[in-house]
Amino acid sequence: MSKRRKKNHEEDHMGEDWLLPYADILTLLLALFIVLFASSSVDAKKFEQISNSFNSAFDGGTGIMDHPEMVPEMEELAGEDSMELSETSDASAAEEEAAALADQEELQGIKEKVDQFIQDRGLEEELNTSISEDGLMLSIEDNILFNSGEDEVREEAEALSDEISELLVLSPPRNIVISGHTDNVPISNADFETNWDLSVLRAVHFMQLLLNNPDLDPAIFSAKGYGEHNPTASNDTAEGRAQNRRVEILVLPLTEDTAP
Repeated sequence: MSKRRKKNHEEDHMGEDWLLPYADILTLLLALFIVLFASSSVDAKKFEQISNSFNSAFDGGTGIMDHPEMVPEMEELAGEDSMELSETSDASAAEEEAAALADQEELQGIKEKVDQFIQDRGLEEELNTSISEDGLMLSIEDNILFNSGEDEVREEAEALSDEISELLVLSPPRNIVISGHTDNVPISNADFETNWDLSVLRAVHFMQLLLNNPDLDPAIFSAKGYGEHNPTASNDTAEGRAQNRRVEILVLPLTEDTAP
């Protein structure tokens, strides 16, 4: 009898009081996620609207179900912010694409100028140009600049180097990479341990010759050596090996990272 009275007593005191704090916790969680979603691009006016909605909902302390008008308002604000972010992203992508196309057209103009220089001097067999996403490439066969197995530019090629340097005076200036390449025949002299050594020094010495032009900024130049590891033709033939022995001048596109 005593146990039954105790059980009935406990049941009499179990009500729905726990629902109020539970509802408030759900309200806070919902509000938190809405704010995190909407605050990425919220201006002062929208922040004030959000704040007013929160104040209206929380003043009564009874949970979000007593203020259902708050949910569509917050969803509308979040939707507006999401639309603004999407429009901004689309506009930025369109601007980048337009800038890239304009830059490719400018590189094409530089290429035409270099091609005319090559044609005027009858150097079509030794020099050639191409354009890719990497930039404008001018490739020069090594025999027009260097003696076999040597890294110093031949004296009779210095005039050609001076003329090429004038072609690299651009407005605005662009970053320029000089790279040396060889065939896969092992180097056989005491000056170089590997083709890699030869290719690096050829790139450096040719770059130094170009930079005798006072109108070129050394800060936009760099040099690389690839040895035999970046061929453009097969090394199985004499003709292919001749094509692989080269120095390349890469004029980079103008981007946020490369523009001075």
